[in-house]
Amino acid sequence: MKKFLPLCVLLLTAVVSHVRAQDPQFSQYYQAPLYLNPGFTGITPQQRIVLNHRVQWPNLPQAFSTYAASYDIFVNELRSGFGFLFTTDKMGSAGWRTTTASLLYSYKVKLSENLVFSPGLSFGYGSNGLDRSKLVMGDGLEYDGISLDPDLNKLGRQNYFDFGSGFLLYSKSLWLGASFTHMNQPNLSVLNDVSRLQMKTAIHGGIRMSLAGGKLTSRSRATYLTPSFIYRMQGKTFQQLDLGVNYHIDPVSIGIWYRGKPFQQTVISSIQQDALILFLGLYFKQLTIGYSYDFTISNLQTASGGAHEISIVWEFNTKSTQKDVKKKYKLIPCPTFNSKEGFWN
Repeated sequence: MKKFLPLCVLLLTAVVSHVRAQDPQFSQYYQAPLYLNPGFTGITPQQRIVLNHRVQWPNLPQAFSTYAASYDIFVNELRSGFGFLFTTDKMGSAGWRTTTASLLYSYKVKLSENLVFSPGLSFGYGSNGLDRSKLVMGDGLEYDGISLDPDLNKLGRQNYFDFGSGFLLYSKSLWLGASFTHMNQPNLSVLNDVSRLQMKTAIHGGIRMSLAGGKLTSRSRATYLTPSFIYRMQGKTFQQLDLGVNYHIDPVSIGIWYRGKPFQQTVISSIQQDALILFLGLYFKQLTIGYSYDFTISNLQTASGGAHEISIVWEFNTKSTQKDVKKKYKLIPCPTFNSKEGFWN
């Protein structure tokens, strides 16, 4: 029994390490722009702070909890965007956590009067592993919680560098891009072994379709649709398509999305990718708040509890730049889900 429990822990760790070979994700992917694509860095006419939190499968014991926080700014003199992204993802009762801090950069190239190309880079440093203090070993029950098993020393944390890139081609109402994450395929193994995090490719795009039927007046409300998609590939086995549309009547937005493999039969390893997503957003002058819920439509629907997700986006100007912001960004159109006076109009 003493040897059996440590063996189970090591086996579980190996399995979890394999699961972590696929990244956590946000259903509100355009509300986590720097996490999606470094090409989004510095794409707004204001400085921007973004906070994201996702709880997946809440009915299971501490299944997945993901946080992300980012800040970015556009420097007009350099035609460049600079940003910082922090993410942390926790799963399981043993406190398995993956944390990454990244610096992001993008450069804006004006291709025409209304079209901009924005390539970007991401340089990150991460840490991956579990909390040994939360493990209860078989012999630890006899020796005041202290395990004498040497196999326990194999468990540790793995630190690594993580590099990515991406690009975005966009106008005020149309955007198309791709990102390439974990280009160096970092080693995430906590067993003094090799377990590579496979490179992830995400292709995404969308369009903003006005329903106003004419030019908006000061008393009229902007109404429009924003259909978009994202297609993800990671390693040789993981593929996923998110497809949906948001309806906007400022300042309110509602949306419905599908996630999964619509042309393939669902298998056990991809159950968690099949969901119907409902979204509600409030868009104000400087603040955006979004909430979404994932209805699991696989066989886990009654057991998992779906997923809850909250996003907060705050855009702001410093006093020294506020009077010049309209002039500075006249040459840089920006794709967004909401209509802002003096920017879209």
